[in-house]
Amino acid sequence: MRHPLIILSAALLLVSTASAQHIARIDGSHITADSLDCRITRLMSRANVAGLCIAVFNKNTPVYHKAFGYANAQTKAPLTTGSVLYGASFSKVVFTYIAMKVIESGAMDLDSPLVSYLDKPLYEYQLPGGKGYADLRTDQRYQKITARMCLDHTSGLPNYRSDYPDGRLRILFEPGSRYSYSGEGMCLLQFVIEQATGKSLEELCEQKVFHPMHMTHSSFMLREHMLPHLAYGHDGSGHPYPLRMDSDIDCSASMRTTLDDYSHFFGYLMQEKGLKKSGYKEMFTPQLRLRSRQQFGPNSNIEVADNDKIELSYGLGVVLMQTPYGPAFFKEGRVSGFQHYCIAYPDKDIGVIIMTDSDNGESIFKALLEASIADTFTPWYWENYIPKE
Repeated sequence: MRHPLIILSAALLLVSTASAQHIARIDGSHITADSLDCRITRLMSRANVAGLCIAVFNKNTPVYHKAFGYANAQTKAPLTTGSVLYGASFSKVVFTYIAMKVIESGAMDLDSPLVSYLDKPLYEYQLPGGKGYADLRTDQRYQKITARMCLDHTSGLPNYRSDYPDGRLRILFEPGSRYSYSGEGMCLLQFVIEQATGKSLEELCEQKVFHPMHMTHSSFMLREHMLPHLAYGHDGSGHPYPLRMDSDIDCSASMRTTLDDYSHFFGYLMQEKGLKKSGYKEMFTPQLRLRSRQQFGPNSNIEVADNDKIELSYGLGVVLMQTPYGPAFFKEGRVSGFQHYCIAYPDKDIGVIIMTDSDNGESIFKALLEASIADTFTPWYWENYIPKE
């Protein structure tokens, strides 16, 4: 039996020559590669998107896998499917997979308090860069936080402590009581996993994801061999930001990756490979409904029924919804200069990864999702994918 990664790699070599190929969409319609090429270039030009990589999956395999535009708009260096982009919150999906592998091993479970895996009180640990947990000493609610709460964003911790003028970490609400997107929650789980396993996140990544999935240009820290392949992020005017050279290992955001590499990982998720069935069942089971008007900003505190029709929910590490074409799971990623999105429809074996090196990337996601796979169900307003008309 041929290894799925061999099949995937062969597919990546073939799709670039299949310009007349018909790409299947979730509604049973098709689009040719040539037509999709034209649609992408028009959208990018209209919205001033510097560079974009995209992979469309049919039968869980990339059938369209291309890069457009620039890795550096100033020098006109082309973006390629092997260009290294800042992964932003795509990192969280990879970390969730790693966490589920650790849980499978029996080293931890989803619902035990994280403090039960530590040798001393959480607030006594000193972390590099002053990012310890001393601020939580007087709030005993930290003792209730579990791995599940970190992965479904109900830990009660803020997105980042740096969002506050005093830079202090705090618990915003009773852990497990409601949803609030939290990078800090993910980072807490990273810290506890490292304590429980005796291994760093980067070691775990290499063992459980990057090496077995042949992701040769992916890492949660900046590595020397990546430097010649780095893509610059671009602002809304199309000007490159300075290269991100930080090397902090942050499970919530710091992964660098390429479209080539992330396509391997996403293929695993679509085929539910690598984890036990019970692990994927946990990831793709709704943990709580999402009824905020938008995921971030002031509208995140306003409850509406706008997305009840698609039963918008959070699973573990991914967002879930129900559609006439079956369930779907998706994840976004955004940081200054980089905006990404991926979605899969398991019942149709169809999905798409979109990665951009532009602050304008999200403005074309709605149109691009409709063109590439006929996805009209992504809650684009909730995601703040407001088209630039």
